[in-house]
Amino acid sequence: MDKLKAFESFVSVASRGSLTAAAKAEGVAPAIMGRRLDALEEHLGVKLLVRTTRRITLTHEGSAFMEDCQRLLADIANAEASVSAGGVKASGHLRITAPAGFGRRHVAPLVPRFRELHADVTISLNLSDRVVDLAGEGFDCAVRVGDMPDSSLVSVRLADNRRQCVATPRYLQLHGTPRHPTELARFDCLTLSSDASQTRGWAFSLPKNGAGGDVREVVHFKPGGPLDCSDGQVLHDWCLAGYGIAWRSTWEVEAEIAAGQLVPVLDEFGAPPNGIYVVFPQRKHLPLRLRLWIDYLKHHYGQAAFWQGALSAPFSGVSA
Repeated sequence: MDKLKAFESFVSVASRGSLTAAAKAEGVAPAIMGRRLDALEEHLGVKLLVRTTRRITLTHEGSAFMEDCQRLLADIANAEASVSAGGVKASGHLRITAPAGFGRRHVAPLVPRFRELHADVTISLNLSDRVVDLAGEGFDCAVRVGDMPDSSLVSVRLADNRRQCVATPRYLQLHGTPRHPTELARFDCLTLSSDASQTRGWAFSLPKNGAGGDVREVVHFKPGGPLDCSDGQVLHDWCLAGYGIAWRSTWEVEAEIAAGQLVPVLDEFGAPPNGIYVVFPQRKHLPLRLRLWIDYLKHHYGQAAFWQGALSAPFSGVSA
């Protein structure tokens, strides 16, 4: 059995939902396609397709194998293209995951623009706040915000992510401005519910007791307030509506700060930034589509204007 040809035939039949249509596209008799699929299923020892006179459907094993075959065939095509004359052309399917809030704002708008540059690439974007198992769930990469734990994944830092206290000018006019983190207890602080995150509280950089000089340490405060929520977007909306002070990531609030809708407070006590990363499984040779996507993110995330809501001109650079 020619495994590669069998994989190609399987993908063709599964994607078209018809043995006849796949055979016609390849220029062979339907019986030949059928024999290839029979040989593949016998070789694997599992049923990949349920074939009736009216339709063809994938089994559970077939669905999983379909994704693996698509990635394999795309990687082969990219390998061929990378050594062909003028062959810097990405193709295949790219599966991306990102945190829900960050992904909606700063990943989703880039996806269709990236595909405009690379028409032979198809893209699936998964937005989830859980930590996705990239290799186990078949994702090419993840965009993640925060400190990166040690793992077998490769991480590329794309930008800094700071946390800031912000409020509307109107709120500060009515209630005053805190001058030190310890004063937050006197203000309406909009906090995440304890079961959401930020269990240690809001982080600030303060002079270290007894150290002298410019030595500082990160200190956490747990401010209270009349309103809390498990959803960061709701806190963001409440803050914009003038209900209090919120501690938010710069990626959430830079556009509103630039527009004068929100004002940073206690900036001189800001804790050191963590990062915004793209992470991916360790591979000797990255698919071209993934290398180009990483470069695309670097290009946009490296520009201050991007975080203030401005998308730059399309980027068509090629990874070295």
